[in-house]
Amino acid sequence: MFVLPPPPPRYTIPVAYAAGAANGMAVPVVETNNTITHPERGCPLQVGEGTYILQDDLLLATPPPHPSEAPIINPNPLATLPTPPTSGVKLSLVTLDPRKKPPTFLKSTATAPQFGDGNPALAAPPVAAKDAAKRRKPKNNIIKSSSSFVSRVITHETSAKRLGDRDSSGIFAFANINRAFQWLDLSSPIKEEHLTKVLFTKAHMLCHDVNDHTKTSSHLDIVMGSSAGDIIWYEPMSQKYARINKNGVINNSPVTHIKWLPGSENLFMASHANGVLVVYDKEKEDALFTPEANGHSEEVERLPLDVLKSVNSKNQKTNPVSFWKMANQKISSFSFSPDQRHLAVVLEDGSLRLMDYLKEEVLDIFRSYYGGLICVCWSPDGKYIVTGGQDDLLTIWSFPERKVVARCQGHNSWVSSVAFDPWRCDQKTYRFGSVGDDCRLLLWDFSVGMLHRPRAHQASTRSRSSIILPNLQTNNRHRADSGDNRVRSDSNETEKYSENIDQTPSHPVEPRSRTALLPPIMSKIVGEDPTCWLGFQKDCIMTSSLEGHIRTWDRPSDSVKS
Repeated sequence: MFVLPPPPPRYTIPVAYAAGAANGMAVPVVETNNTITHPERGCPLQVGEGTYILQDDLLLATPPPHPSEAPIINPNPLATLPTPPTSGVKLSLVTLDPRKKPPTFLKSTATAPQFGDGNPALAAPPVAAKDAAKRRKPKNNIIKSSSSFVSRVITHETSAKRLGDRDSSGIFAFANINRAFQWLDLSSPIKEEHLTKVLFTKAHMLCHDVNDHTKTSSHLDIVMGSSAGDIIWYEPMSQKYARINKNGVINNSPVTHIKWLPGSENLFMASHANGVLVVYDKEKEDALFTPEANGHSEEVERLPLDVLKSVNSKNQKTNPVSFWKMANQKISSFSFSPDQRHLAVVLEDGSLRLMDYLKEEVLDIFRSYYGGLICVCWSPDGKYIVTGGQDDLLTIWSFPERKVVARCQGHNSWVSSVAFDPWRCDQKTYRFGSVGDDCRLLLWDFSVGMLHRPRAHQASTRSRSSIILPNLQTNNRHRADSGDNRVRSDSNETEKYSENIDQTPSHPVEPRSRTALLPPIMSKIVGEDPTCWLGFQKDCIMTSSLEGHIRTWDRPSDSVKS
């Protein structure tokens, strides 16, 4: 039987271990190129406004382990294969074309103050007029780096020419896959050829973000968080970088999510797996972190947030700018509101916590049916929050009313990413999408008037406004196994959760009989491995998967609302 050979290797690596090697001996491994396919009439998405056509499927090459990397031990006792520390392939997209910016829906033109306004210790030093337009860059050249943290950097031989010739309306994408971080030009006819690939030694990049406030045609600020806790500030145009939280000097827990503070040139927020939120300044040096006294007045009753360093601290010469302990469990993700004042945080303990991050206050706490919450996003107008998690559901929360609006049932496994489509939202109806470990992409349309009326609630149900200690509701709905090796949460493991959950006041879990159910308008299996990221652009829908598939669906003509 004739078998097609694997893609030809372009770069060879000395020797590294390979899973399942004969006699336990290390075998040579090679690094392959990205590949791209263009499925004909494959996997169309049928929706009311038309058919979304799968344009291409870009498969990122998974890098081999570094020779010095120890064999990976899977914490799941039922697993048969090693599992590297990964959250799947995530994308950070950036375009300089103002026509491709998502529409804004906020009626108010008032802008929130910047984080830390009023603290003289955070005031920016005066800058000469001739230097005002220049962007500060990191100090170290990543290509010539002698750091043991950076393994090597591979630049495409024609990257300079491609950058000079590219259309300014095109989209750059930055993507992580295990210990590799790739810079791609999605407007290029050879988009499968990376512009730059950075390989790290013993850390896997789990999250990253591009600063929309400082981007220009010659400058991009990117931060990425790793499984080692280290954070990289990277400027790809000049190939300069800086290492923040080096060797975990501030917090040695893996970085689970990272975002630039809205409108800030220097500040970004990172969540860590030990339940901590930290604000860093990309240009400050690190120092061994010592918790400071809590500066909040004890006379004011606040929901729990342990402020170990406040943004109002006079000690702002070094990182961190602020340091907040939220819980003893992993922070899965967070999202900034469109008004640039509020923060929605989801945790593995099953809680959604709403903050006024400018005042460093937790405003409210809500909980899932069972299991952890994984993803969260705000509607473009800031009125609604959507979460997804291990209960296989999406939940729509009304921010002004502080209550559950609807539960969205359609996934058969954990929901890993959710996002609104701003080009299909108009303040009356909202379009959002979700992907999960069941390999499905679901689209949802939501408006208050179209919600199904919930079943009549039982007389014994409690008032919505009551506040009680958190309890985990059991749920017997069947959940299909996702096929991966992660340990799934069990709704009956209340003792395990009650030991770790913060015993703090929160809203009770809304009974199903009183909660509206929203079905999806479209559900499609889009691959064979778990889908872990979803993004909407003006002309397309994009997803990425655990094993490196980046899929792009072109929108039907005239499907974008004016």
